[in-house]
Amino acid sequence: MPRPQVLERITSAEEEADEIVALAENDRDERITEARERAEEIRTEAEQEAQDLKERRLEEARDEIDAECERVLEEGEQEREALAERAQDRVDEVTDHVVSLFQEDVHAQT
Repeated sequence: MPRPQVLERITSAEEEADEIVALAENDRDERITEARERAEEIRTEAEQEAQDLKERRLEEARDEIDAECERVLEEGEQEREALAERAQDRVDEVTDHVVSLFQEDVHAQT
């Protein structure tokens, strides 16, 4: 093979190699960009899931607090009613006792 043809083949092979390297570098850059974009998507999704989970847990905690508050209020209302009932039951007893004391004082003065 004559030298000019060899030189031309070498030059052609170098150009082809340069194109292959450029394509590989371009492909690498695209893959890196895609990987970064996907990583950002995953991070964003994870943050959203964490936010959703936080909101669900807060809502559950609020519901539990509301239920406990309602239970405590109901218990307090029942205790108040029981105290009022016991006090009402004692009104007659105290009234009878006071009347009895009054009558004793009246009889003692006569």
